[in-house]
Amino acid sequence: MPSPSQLSRDLRLRSDPDLRRRRWLVGLSLFGVAIGQVVALYQTGILRRLPDPPVGPFDSERVNASDYAYKRLQVPDAFLMVATYAATAALAAAGGRNRAERRPLLPIALAAKTLFDVGTNLKLAREEWEENEALCAYCQTATLVSVLSVALALPEASRALRRWRRG
Repeated sequence: MPSPSQLSRDLRLRSDPDLRRRRWLVGLSLFGVAIGQVVALYQTGILRRLPDPPVGPFDSERVNASDYAYKRLQVPDAFLMVATYAATAALAAAGGRNRAERRPLLPIALAAKTLFDVGTNLKLAREEWEENEALCAYCQTATLVSVLSVALALPEASRALRRWRRG
């Protein structure tokens, strides 16, 4: 396990393919957090409007003001989006370089989390459409973030899984 100072150097200064992908994962995940924050501002009345693209089946205001958006855990669902993308960012940032060899469960957990996110997002998109006959442009952008995240997480996770199986 790297010391805090080594972890700092690894994350900030080192450059290898895994660290570059992890940085992209952190950035995409924090973009997902930002998307969730915008929707949360709308869902709590701080923002009055959620602009949508001029094309497509999007009505983000209708979706995010509907029962669908408030039925889980008695909290507006954008707060859950913020939490899940923050967790993904933390998993991407956890551990130093060569963590696939030294801490293989971290990249495996990250890949599992990103796959779970895609599955959840696709399920929620189906629910969005069934319950509202519209999609939230912000939520569907987050789905794209999750799909890209899977692609970025899999190479390191694949190596980590091979290492973990060897013991």
